Amino acid sequence: MEVIETIKERRSINFFEPEKNIRDEVITELLEIANLSPSSFNLQPWKVIVVKEPDMKKLLRVCAFNQPKVEEASVVLILIADPDAVEDNLERVLDRWEELGYIKSEMRESYIGMANDLYGPKDSLKRKIFAVKNTSLFAMNLMISAKGLGLETHPMDGFDEKCIKNEFNIPEDKIIPMIIAVGYLKSGIKLLPRAFRRKLNEFVYFEKY
Repeated sequence: MEVIETIKERRSINFFEPEKNIRDEVITELLEIANLSPSSFNLQPWKVIVVKEPDMKKLLRVCAFNQPKVEEASVVLILIADPDAVEDNLERVLDRWEELGYIKSEMRESYIGMANDLYGPKDSLKRKIFAVKNTSLFAMNLMISAKGLGLETHPMDGFDEKCIKNEFNIPEDKIIPMIIAVGYLKSGIKLLPRAFRRKLNEFVYFEKY
C-alpha cells in the first residue's frame, strides 16, 4: 500500500474481530518497522509490552475503564516512554556514530555534554517530555506500519496509568503515553465517514504565530 494512501485510510477502529489472531511473525515485523522511527540523538526512548493472552487482556481492560476493544483486539501494545534512555543508550549511539564515521572520537565528550544539556536531569520535566515526544513518533510510525500490513489500530489514552503499572510490573519512573489496540476490523462493520477535521487556515501560520 502506498504510504500516502495508508495515511489517508488509517482510522481509529472501535470494533475488532475477536476471533482473529495476528501471527507472531507479523507482530515482530510490525515492531521492527516501527523501530525505524526517528528520535532525538537516536536515543529511542521507547519500550513495548505486547499483550495478547486473553487473561492479560482482561486485566488490561479493567485498567482501561472496561473498554471492550482491549479484549477484542488481537493484541494491545502498552507503549512506555523511558526517561532513562539517555543513560542507557547514549554510549551505544556514540559508539555506532564513531564506527560509521559520523563523528570523530575527540568529539564524543562534547556530544555527551550536549545530550545532558538538551534533556536535563533524569527526573526533570524536560527529560519526561523528551521520552514522551519520541515515543509518540514511534507510536505513529507503528500505526501507519500496521495499516500497511493490513491491520487496524486504535491509540488509547483512556486508562488508569497507575493500574497498568501495578498489573504489568512497570517501574514508577516510566511513563505510559498510550496503549494501542491492534487487530482486524470486525466483520459486518461499516465505518462512518471520517469525522471533523479543522481547515488548515485554523491552525497553520507562516513565519510567526
